[in-house]
Amino acid sequence: MTLDRIAPALFVLLWSTGWIVAKYASPHADPLTFLSMRFTLAALLFGLITFASRAAWPSTRSGWLHGIVSGVFLHGIYLGGVWWAISQGVPSSVSGLIAALQPLLTALAAPLIVGERLTRPQQFGVILGFAGLSVAILPRLLALDSSMLQIALVPLLVNVFAMASVTAGTIYQKRYLQEGDLRAIAALQYVGGFLVVMPLALLIEPLRIDWTMEFVLAMAWSVLGLSLVSIMLLLYLIRRGQVSRAASLTYLVPPAVAIESWFLFGEALTVPMIIGTLIVVIGVWLTNRKTRVIA
Repeated sequence: MTLDRIAPALFVLLWSTGWIVAKYASPHADPLTFLSMRFTLAALLFGLITFASRAAWPSTRSGWLHGIVSGVFLHGIYLGGVWWAISQGVPSSVSGLIAALQPLLTALAAPLIVGERLTRPQQFGVILGFAGLSVAILPRLLALDSSMLQIALVPLLVNVFAMASVTAGTIYQKRYLQEGDLRAIAALQYVGGFLVVMPLALLIEPLRIDWTMEFVLAMAWSVLGLSLVSIMLLLYLIRRGQVSRAASLTYLVPPAVAIESWFLFGEALTVPMIIGTLIVVIGVWLTNRKTRVIA
């Protein structure tokens, strides 16, 4: 089996483990402290790769700035918010489902930013996506008493805000980072992520790290499996022209996260969660489905 055939599915499988690692690492390190170390190692790694491959760094000050700012949105606020929310009790399956709404939010923002109009199926897809999320999480929220509901809402809202941040980062990158070597840009983006999570970690966390084998494995997978291999696969897909194929498989990320969370952490696969996840997947597919032009 060639890499061309397995690369898209392998990319999505690796990407889905991001939520699993966040849950796995939370007992062994504070989330923002963990991410500070991860972003530092990832920035150094991509910096070394950039130098070793003699890839070009941005030639202007604005190019460096855009790379760092995009990392603030894509890594700092997004991953920082997701990891903190999971450490506060948001199930990784629910967090993965919230993240799946990012394409829907992008579709909603497109008419305001670039003047794109949504088709009827796309509008229906957006409605379906948010309806599916409601089906998945509302029964769990309604089962809580008022005091517990207030506690649970804050991490959920942070998770939603993080999802909005990655939407903003995606739009920012499309507007300002159309050119430049992606390896150098990746290094700068991890610097931007570090500039967000490290000050917050110093402000609200005791910088706890338990130097256990579980922590080392979680860090190694986060840096090598997620920050390096996933990005390298993405670069490979871009070069081979298979981005659309990988994008279509991202609809499988929420079900994959839900199944992995059930298998590894015993998170309940309730009927509303299963139905809501399927509705979200259909909604995202409708919103991103490309209509075929008949000549």
